[in-house]
Amino acid sequence: MTVHVRPATTADALEARRILDAAMLEYGDVETLIDGGNVLVAGDYRGGSDGSERLLGTVVLEPHEHERGAHVTAVAVRRRQRARGVGSALIEEGLEREERLTAHFDGDVRPFYDRLGFTLERTESDRYRGVAVASEES
Repeated sequence: MTVHVRPATTADALEARRILDAAMLEYGDVETLIDGGNVLVAGDYRGGSDGSERLLGTVVLEPHEHERGAHVTAVAVRRRQRARGVGSALIEEGLEREERLTAHFDGDVRPFYDRLGFTLERTESDRYRGVAVASEES
């Protein structure tokens, strides 16, 4: 499966909301976030006669006000597409675009952020804060 990541458009809003809602994540007003360029989507092409795109996942990024980079507000991948690199592709594209990402997350997704090179710090109970900075080579 070849996954591509791109900025979300207004036409992606409904599918992006469905993916985020299925993951039970809070993310804010997706249309406003899309208009601000703060939502990325990952997709593939079904290969049918129409070559239609299928959205597999999305990430919502909130730009930091007083420092460079953005905060990962939510990242979600369709259940059947998990463990196939979709979430990683979304975070990697966000990191390439923003150069620095932060995230707050539960311990059950710690391995995901760890694999992506986030520096992790335990904050409370089973919560973590992570920071990733794009390498100079990118």
